[in-house]
Amino acid sequence: MKNKFKRLLLLLLMIPIRTEAKDVNILDFGAVPDGKTMSTDFIQKAIDYCAATGGGTVTVPNGTYLTNTIYLKSNIDFHLQKNAVILGSTLVKEFGNAVVEGDNIENSSVTGEGVINGQGFMEYYPETGKRHYDLFLYMCRNIKVTNITLINSPSWTFRILECNGVIVQGIRINSYANVNNDGIDIDGKNVVITGCIIDSEDDAICLKSDDPKFLVENVTVSNCVISSICNAIKFGTSSRCGFKNVSISNCVIRKPSEGNSYHWSKIQGVSSDTTVISGISLEIVDGGIMDQIVISNISMTGIQTPLFIRLGNRNGIGTLKNVIISNIIAKNESMITSSITGIPGSYVENVIVKDIIFNCIGNGSMKEAAASVPEKEKNYPENRMFGYSLPAYGLYVRHVNDLILENIHFNLINPDARPAFVFDDCHNIKINGFYAGSQMEGQPLLRLIQSTNVTLTGYYSTYPVALLLHCEGEKSSNIKLLDNDFANVKKIAIFSEGCKTKAVRELNNFHK
Repeated sequence: MKNKFKRLLLLLLMIPIRTEAKDVNILDFGAVPDGKTMSTDFIQKAIDYCAATGGGTVTVPNGTYLTNTIYLKSNIDFHLQKNAVILGSTLVKEFGNAVVEGDNIENSSVTGEGVINGQGFMEYYPETGKRHYDLFLYMCRNIKVTNITLINSPSWTFRILECNGVIVQGIRINSYANVNNDGIDIDGKNVVITGCIIDSEDDAICLKSDDPKFLVENVTVSNCVISSICNAIKFGTSSRCGFKNVSISNCVIRKPSEGNSYHWSKIQGVSSDTTVISGISLEIVDGGIMDQIVISNISMTGIQTPLFIRLGNRNGIGTLKNVIISNIIAKNESMITSSITGIPGSYVENVIVKDIIFNCIGNGSMKEAAASVPEKEKNYPENRMFGYSLPAYGLYVRHVNDLILENIHFNLINPDARPAFVFDDCHNIKINGFYAGSQMEGQPLLRLIQSTNVTLTGYYSTYPVALLLHCEGEKSSNIKLLDNDFANVKKIAIFSEGCKTKAVRELNNFHK
């Protein structure tokens, strides 16, 4: 009997003890809401205790709590009440990577209507050569961040790195405290960003690919209001592995609230310091891939360049293909034209751009229309990398294969000597239904350089057009003008640089 009792007791001791999730309040662990007393240890104890007892909600009540890095744990909802502020201290030596950090955790969240304040400008740490973020998630799984406000980050504001399954909803970001104040940086899989308002000194929503073995994929961004002194929506610059299966939709891009870091108006033709560099920037320059990208329903104001697509060779040649961009309306504030460019021998491929209205500032001269554009294969990609102007006022396209342009409207605000389109070393191009503002006398609407298999259909004009097309280069061939209304076109095409008249064929066009 005695031995049986011992065996039963031993079995009972081997059964795991179940603990119930227990919600906690950081005030119960000693946190002081005066904005002066260091509360890091007290907040961390509350998080650790909640995690150890099965997880639950860690409430940060109204008040300001001075902290260094707070580390989240799995199964925790870190909840900031409406008037709660987590205030990063100025003791930079004590920081990890962020004011609030999650490292290899799962099933957690940061919620509420409170604020994380990185406390603004800080120099790079002498010991580590870095500045910290407001919020940082690294190798985390199944995380939600909702309704909080992030301000005054010393570096990027919110970084998502090598995470899987992150939902970000309804947050606000205002970050102009330092250079390189990105809004949200996404380097993860299965990420949803929706309903956010972002106003940042550097790139507002930026997909990055730092690890050559980690592909950024299955990402959606929707219903956001976006501002930046740099790029509003950007893929890259870091593009070592790449981006696949990404959708961005229903967003508004507007001018930034501040413009202290950069003086864009010093660039010829840029109207204001407080302008967005590029509304949409797609960049592959480090050997990675870009594949299956859909961007739609975007309205832009206060931007220099609506669209910037670049395949380069900063750290290796990658691929950029299978992109659809549609339903975009934009008013630009510079002569730095929208562009799609590859490099010699490496083409941007399979791109569709449709249902576009670009209200172009114009002001281009004959000199700018005739300017030679350097390749700059290894340069940092940015809209101004080719200079303050490009030789088209609407869209400059070079080293591109398989491009469809459909229902494109370029409205000129001021007169311009540049063509609406320039295509250089482009092949298998279809242009269906475009409208462009009136050209200066003798200048073409379209300029083709060493390009093949180009089809123009559905063109019309409500005003007199002196010249439609300038075709250049001995390699240019198979240019088809099909089912267009040329009633207001005085001259269809001219040829130069070895291009033969037989390069252009007309079929079923209407002439007055």
